[in-house]
Amino acid sequence: MLAYTDLKKGVLFIMDGAPYEVIDMHFLRMQQRKAVVQTRIKNLITGKLLDRNFQGSDSFEEAEIQKQHAVFIYNHRDEYWFTEEGNPKNRFSLPAEVIGDARQFLKASVKVETVIFNDKVIKVTLPVKMDFKVIEAPPSIKGNTAQGGDKAVTIEGGGKVSTPLFINEGDIIRINTETGDYVERVDKS
Repeated sequence: MLAYTDLKKGVLFIMDGAPYEVIDMHFLRMQQRKAVVQTRIKNLITGKLLDRNFQGSDSFEEAEIQKQHAVFIYNHRDEYWFTEEGNPKNRFSLPAEVIGDARQFLKASVKVETVIFNDKVIKVTLPVKMDFKVIEAPPSIKGNTAQGGDKAVTIEGGGKVSTPLFINEGDIIRINTETGDYVERVDKS
């Protein structure tokens, strides 16, 4: 069991039957009151952030979470198929809800990290930065770019990303998969 003072950044615990991760923690003691731990916690299943205060009488069960590497194979009708890294015979599928917004950045043979809670995959984490080929990009318009500008391009996998005007069809660009932002151009077509 974890006491309220054990809720440090990165600690995983169970509250109301769901696994949570401590994102931020502050120890607060006001005059003539009991000490309180102010925390910002993240639900690992839904991804929601909560601000909660805990007192000395609160205790928590430590969450037993496993992390396992997998390789994305393909998707078909909102069903995403993966295989265990190093064991291609062991395949499993996940619904689109588990993968969330990361769906647009999945491409074949990408290594991902799965988070397993109670023998069930609850989260898929992609590499932070990935390279994609630009499949469709509107033409750049010369002039009127003193302040810069951006345009929406389509990358392999069907995702749409906002990029600078100089990105063209066929270029390979690097994208931050956590934020969905353009990082840099890797290769010019």
